[in-house]
Amino acid sequence: MIPLSLADIAAVVSGQQYDIPDPEAQVTGPVVIDSREVAPGSLFAAFAGERVDGHDYAHTAVEAGATAVLATRPVGVPAIVVDDVTAALGALARHTTEVLGTEVVALTGSAGKTSTKDLIAQLLERIGPTVWPPGSFNNEIGLPLTALRADRNTRHLVLEMGARGIGHIRYLAGLTPPRISVVLNVGTAHIGEFGGREQIAEAKGELVEVLPPDGVAVLNADDPLVRAMAPRTRARVVLFGEAADAAVRAENVRLTGSGQPAFTLHTPTGCGDVTMRLYGEHHVSNALAAAAVAHELGMPAGEIAEALSEAGTLSRWRMEVTERADGVTVVNDAYNANPDSTRAALRALAAMGSGRRTWAVLGEMAELGDEALAEHDAVGRLAVRLNVSKLVAVGGREAGWLDMGAKNEGSWGEESVHVSDAEAAVDLLRAELRPGDVVLVKASRSVGLERVANALLDSDEGEVAAR
Repeated sequence: MIPLSLADIAAVVSGQQYDIPDPEAQVTGPVVIDSREVAPGSLFAAFAGERVDGHDYAHTAVEAGATAVLATRPVGVPAIVVDDVTAALGALARHTTEVLGTEVVALTGSAGKTSTKDLIAQLLERIGPTVWPPGSFNNEIGLPLTALRADRNTRHLVLEMGARGIGHIRYLAGLTPPRISVVLNVGTAHIGEFGGREQIAEAKGELVEVLPPDGVAVLNADDPLVRAMAPRTRARVVLFGEAADAAVRAENVRLTGSGQPAFTLHTPTGCGDVTMRLYGEHHVSNALAAAAVAHELGMPAGEIAEALSEAGTLSRWRMEVTERADGVTVVNDAYNANPDSTRAALRALAAMGSGRRTWAVLGEMAELGDEALAEHDAVGRLAVRLNVSKLVAVGGREAGWLDMGAKNEGSWGEESVHVSDAEAAVDLLRAELRPGDVVLVKASRSVGLERVANALLDSDEGEVAAR
């Protein structure tokens, strides 16, 4: 972050100084919310959670080198005390972004945000120092923490913005006003909280409404609800997709024998051939969004194609493909799940598993409200239609709906099984996996199915080699 004195920080966040011997002492290191991540010169933001209260670690943080603590009460060490630590982080992020004047690229969507953010970051790194969030830091805490990692050398700040209601994205964009906004898609993630796809579109579209007249709205031409956002912005609109009128588009889309997408990239200034290292055709749309951003920032088409072909996965548990020594391939996509991303993962599994046995280890897709039964049933049916060799539905009622959908779609019988928890899934897989099998693991984050993938990769089958 940019160096700031404690007095300056207190003024920015409207806080009171306590136990601070030198108000001119500088915060030069990162802002952190975990005392184990403190570095010399850090600012430690103390949050009171359900099980852990960060204020209890204030002394530990200062002993580790933190200049001060951002807190809601005096803690016996140098502290800036505020009413709301989350709001204070936001104010500090807004101040930093204004001072730096960095090019801010923000993106949202129901699926693919993190993968696309990683692609954009890898492209923009080629043309200048770039800061982006680790994993899915896309809420009112994670986004300011990311913005505060920028310094005077930062040329691009890439931010992912999530929403659980109307107004959330508008708030986040107010902290770090973007000049380029990307909307990927409008799907069914969190539909139980929003009430419908139209309401989700209303929330996602806030990201283009906040753009200045000299900004750029990068919109998915293949998603009608996203394309319809064009009149909601004063900014110039750039379409991406496979539609004929998309300025940045893909032609000759196909999958390699191992399930990796390949296509010809077209931009207004040229074209190039792309063969991605990522898995699944859904990454074509993500790549086009990233290409549109890179094009707007002056990157030549040939270099964009080359960068997309070399880009890998930066965030864990998102289509992480690892091959065990015995030839079993584990696809760990267990970070999160919604109906759109799960369908995409199943199609990727089918492509990767051509000529091999395929396993779909699936759990609950959360926050679907009244649509939960229909969506889980539909995913179970899709597994049958894609000829997945065996569906393992893990968990309670929602997993039962996955199993029910599969069995109602076809005469699977024992080819679909419902197990109670991750441990039962691991026992089943260890007993039945054969060399050459491909295993997809996916569920909402709350299910914790990464334990299945980790157990398979830590098994006694020998060393593993990541592709």
